[in-house]
Amino acid sequence: VLICLQHQEAWLEQKMSRAGPKVTFYEDKNFLGRRYECDADCPDFHTYLNRCNSIRVEGGTWVAYERPNYSGNMYVLRRGEYPDYHHWMGLNDRLGSCKAVQIPSGAQGHIQLFEKGDFGGQMFEANEDCPSILEECHFREVHACRVLEGIWVFYEHPNYRGRQYLLPKGEYRQPVEWGAVTPAVQSFRSIAE
Repeated sequence: VLICLQHQEAWLEQKMSRAGPKVTFYEDKNFLGRRYECDADCPDFHTYLNRCNSIRVEGGTWVAYERPNYSGNMYVLRRGEYPDYHHWMGLNDRLGSCKAVQIPSGAQGHIQLFEKGDFGGQMFEANEDCPSILEECHFREVHACRVLEGIWVFYEHPNYRGRQYLLPKGEYRQPVEWGAVTPAVQSFRSIAE
């Protein structure tokens, strides 16, 4: 019986690692109350839930948005459990839409940050996460960037806190192009499966 249980656990772990994208949103904290399960992009789920106080990501990486149609504050959700909205750095219990993030397999992250718009001024290049831009590259603000490889998340404050901005591969000449109204970026990290 012990061998069967070990095989069953290994099979379950293997199955979960190959699972496609799946996320479950719960109305109450600690995965209680009404729930809504997603395995694909959903532009409007607020009709299913009045509020969202916990999330379980079983497969893939997701971006949840504060309002329907992928608008408002965004929250990048990696595989794991978020027993209340503080765990995903939410400002409140309001979510209205979500998207699965398509991560290129085998991609290594590579990004360039610029202290001035249109790729001007000092440039800082990275291929690793950075908990403090001020300490690492001495920039007070980021006005432009190039994502050369991978997908990155900018955070408004050091240590991966505050508003989040998802940046797929591409060029961003000014903060508005990554969804920000100010150049306040104080930390960043890459997304990998």
